[in-house]
Amino acid sequence: MRLTFLGTGTSVGVPTIGCKCRVCTSTDVHDKRLRASALVETDSTRLLIDCGPDFRQQMLGREFRKIDAVLLTHGHYDHVGGIDDLRPFCVFGGVDIYSDASTADILKHALPYCFCAHKYPGVPNISLHVISPHVGFQVGDLDVLPVTIMHDKLPIFGYRVGGLLYITDMKTVPDDEFEYFKGVKVLVVNALRFAPEHHSHLTVSEALDFAAKIGAERTYFTHMGHDIGLHSETNKVLPANVKLAYDGQVVEI
Repeated sequence: MRLTFLGTGTSVGVPTIGCKCRVCTSTDVHDKRLRASALVETDSTRLLIDCGPDFRQQMLGREFRKIDAVLLTHGHYDHVGGIDDLRPFCVFGGVDIYSDASTADILKHALPYCFCAHKYPGVPNISLHVISPHVGFQVGDLDVLPVTIMHDKLPIFGYRVGGLLYITDMKTVPDDEFEYFKGVKVLVVNALRFAPEHHSHLTVSEALDFAAKIGAERTYFTHMGHDIGLHSETNKVLPANVKLAYDGQVVEI
């Protein structure tokens, strides 16, 4: 199984419009961050985690093959704004989207033409599947388990796929969720910035504390803002098994 980071940036991306900081003006490709999204793949199965407004750009130049499932963490625009751009992948027989009930309602409101009784030609052929935390399901040869995390006061999903635990937009996690995190080999978790504290996202120190509790072999930070610092400099101050992810990075699991 392999994980590809399509985007590792926060909701406004990096560079941020109008900003002239060292990160936003960096020429290092590792400092260019599209909105957070990832592919989880085997030779026969392809999962997309979140489908933000940069999805079209993220998929240009990549192998054009079926997306077996789209796993949505929550309904905020930076995580669902690219749903309409799934339409080319519908040639493989449609696209299955998995989410909680509130996210499904958001999609129906934002994209009513995808779910009406009489669709006009060319509309994405999307099937919505409402899933529940801790109720696993199989997609191809991959086992998927939704877990509950808290985005401030909003419960959203993280996803356990085999030895991978993918979490974004977390601030806290209920204590009873940790039983579902046992044996994780690769952890992906959001780390917005070093300081100040944010009401709905982890800072770097909070993300490091969480990573220590999980005890994964490798941890990658995602959903980062420009305040995280330069990729080359910040990685040097992190523990050896914790790194900033970057757009296009491929991790074998």
